Amino acid sequence: MKTLFRILALTALLFSPLALSQSASAEKTEKFVQDIALVEHYLQGLSSARARFVQTTHDGTQLVGTFYLQRPGKLRFEYDDPIKDFVVADGVFIYFYDAELGEQTNAPIGQTLADFILRKDLSLSGDVLVESIRRKGDLLQVQLVQASDPEAGSLTLGFEEGPMTLKKWRVVDGQGLITEVELFYLKTDIKHPSDLFVYQAPDSGEPSFNE
Repeated sequence: MKTLFRILALTALLFSPLALSQSASAEKTEKFVQDIALVEHYLQGLSSARARFVQTTHDGTQLVGTFYLQRPGKLRFEYDDPIKDFVVADGVFIYFYDAELGEQTNAPIGQTLADFILRKDLSLSGDVLVESIRRKGDLLQVQLVQASDPEAGSLTLGFEEGPMTLKKWRVVDGQGLITEVELFYLKTDIKHPSDLFVYQAPDSGEPSFNE
């Protein structure tokens, strides 16, 4: 679960929390609301995508691969050779395949932060809280936590503006370990083959479907 959380809650924040206080000015509060609406609108329209990514783990290790998205419910991370690990969400479960061990672990999507970006009715409210929103490093940065357990970790999304484009994310897990993912060459409105989002163990050749 720790690995899934770091990789998927899907990982980008070089940024410390900066929540608005109750004494914030009316102008600042209005801008806060406007920015949230802007991000919500963009994410709601992000139905499918493909991008190259660079993942940086808490120990400085960098891995490169391709990210695929099909909302609602589906995504895939494939790493370039020689790494054979992969992550796939099939609409019900999210799987992490560890090639070194030849094993997979999985969890219901709804129990991971990946659920936020994969759900059909995406909203920056309810069970997800906006902890902070600010502009830094040429990015609009939105930090999110789970309303039911804010201490479990956080997900920060980084967007380029003009036009709005998801550029990176960072996951901080409950132990403070950080994983970042930066996206390159993002393409949207992609038609993916359906079997791309089916878990299939490389050594078995047998797909696993969730009806």
